Amino acid sequence: MRIMGLDVGERTIGVAVSDEMGWTAQGIETIQRQSNEKDFNRLQALIQEYQITEIVVGLPKNMNGTIGPSGENCKAFAEKVAARTSLPVHLWDERLTTMAAQKMLIAADVSRQKRKKVIDKMAAVLILQGYLDAKSR
Repeated sequence: MRIMGLDVGERTIGVAVSDEMGWTAQGIETIQRQSNEKDFNRLQALIQEYQITEIVVGLPKNMNGTIGPSGENCKAFAEKVAARTSLPVHLWDERLTTMAAQKMLIAADVSRQKRKKVIDKMAAVLILQGYLDAKSR
């Protein structure tokens, strides 16, 4: 029973999956967005490859808890994913996950160029890990 975590942006989608026990999240890929059709086809292939049973989509909220344009885009994307996959899709508050991922990569002395390539995947890991930790409590 694996869960997929998604960090959805305008240009990329960071993808993470849980281990089979649902304890830890691992980053697997950053999808370069091309079109809705190609994006969903790639997600569908990953869902089948990893036998995903549930999906968590990061919901970017403003610091005061309101949802802005990016959050609305993520909600719409989550609804499309749910409709196309027939899997349960959950929204997860992702405030500051990209910033936290950035700090972790800087602390690990990852170059700026390499950080740009993995930041979205790392944010997806943090989104999914937060969901897994909350679910286990």
